[in-house]
Amino acid sequence: MRESLHRLTPLGVMVLALLGEGDMHPYEMIRLMRFRRHDRLVAITNGTVYHTVARLERAGLLAEVGVDREGNRPERTTYTLTDAGALAVREWVWRELSHIDRPAEFRIALAEAHNLERPAVVALLKERREALAASLAEHADGRRGALAKGVPAQYLLELERQEAMLAADLDWLAALILRLERDELPWGNGGPPSDRYLARRKAARQ
Repeated sequence: MRESLHRLTPLGVMVLALLGEGDMHPYEMIRLMRFRRHDRLVAITNGTVYHTVARLERAGLLAEVGVDREGNRPERTTYTLTDAGALAVREWVWRELSHIDRPAEFRIALAEAHNLERPAVVALLKERREALAASLAEHADGRRGALAKGVPAQYLLELERQEAMLAADLDWLAALILRLERDELPWGNGGPPSDRYLARRKAARQ
C-alpha cells in the first residue's frame, strides 16, 4: 500500500524526486543532496536517509533493482522510482504548494514544483497569493486595531515583522507568477543533462 501523503516527509519527497533523475543507491542520494545544499531545507544524515529509503520501499514508492560492490567498499543497493512514487511526488507538491501554514513543506514543494505542469503551478501559486493577501490584511488590521486601543508599538514588533514578511512574499510571488505566465522561466525536467550534472552524478557514486 502506498504511503499516505500526510506521512510522506519532506526528506521522503526529496529522495523520490532524486530517483526521478535515475536509479541511485542511498549513498549517492546523500552526496547529491549535500552537493546541492539540500541540507538548507531538511536535515540529512546517513541514518535518516537509509531509514527513509527503507520506509519508502515498504510503501511501494521505490524498489530495489540491484546490489553491487566495488573493491573493498560495502555492498550498495540501487533503487528505482516506481510509478506510485512518481505520482506521490506530484500529489505532495500539488497539495503543499498553495498552503501558507506549513513554511518548511512549502520550501520543498517550491524546490520540486518543476515536477508539475506550468499551468498547474501558476494556478496553485495564485491560490497561495490569495491566502497570503488575506493573511496580510488580517495582520495589518490586527496591528492597527491594537495601536488604536493604545497598545504600545514596542509590544507589536513581531506582528509588524510578520506583516512586512507577508508583503515581501506577496511581491516575490506576484513576480514569479508573471515570469511563469510569460514563459520567461524554463520549466520541467526535459533536455539533455549538462556535463556539470553528469560529473556531479559520477562523483556522487564514488
